[in-house]
Amino acid sequence: MKKMGVIFYIVLGIIILIFILFLIRAFSERQFDDTSPGIPCDEKLLQKADILFVIPKFNNKSISENPEWCEKILGLNKTLAMHGVRHTYHEFLEDRNEEYLQEGIEIFGECFGFKPQRFKPPQLKISINNKRVVRKSGMKLDLVLNQIFHKVYHCGDTGIWPNWLIDLF
Repeated sequence: MKKMGVIFYIVLGIIILIFILFLIRAFSERQFDDTSPGIPCDEKLLQKADILFVIPKFNNKSISENPEWCEKILGLNKTLAMHGVRHTYHEFLEDRNEEYLQEGIEIFGECFGFKPQRFKPPQLKISINNKRVVRKSGMKLDLVLNQIFHKVYHCGDTGIWPNWLIDLF
């Protein structure tokens, strides 16, 4: 009988934690990853987002080569942040130097007129050395906890969870 009481309180605790997480995500800023002129984005979800994580050089095409897109994104009046440099698979698990990161920062600046203040590595994977490189640049580093406590959509609907599910929870 005591075992059933313990199990009940464990289940109740888990339900309460899930509810709290739901509330935190419901009221936290919404984010959009993989923002790039080379990846189709759902305009309605772009409008919902508070922060757009932009890929500076996707498929070897610099965002600064597309001034109309840069103006459109600036016109959305969102916080803009950097999402990798080229957004290749596990891009920041391979050690990168300051020049590599600086290339992305410069492209971002050419497009938007300012340097990014936040950085999120593709697939949230980053080596210890690359964490130092990003922090040395002065950008805030967003990783797994950021994804847990915020609704994070993806252009092209390519995240682990589909955008419609993220919208619900």
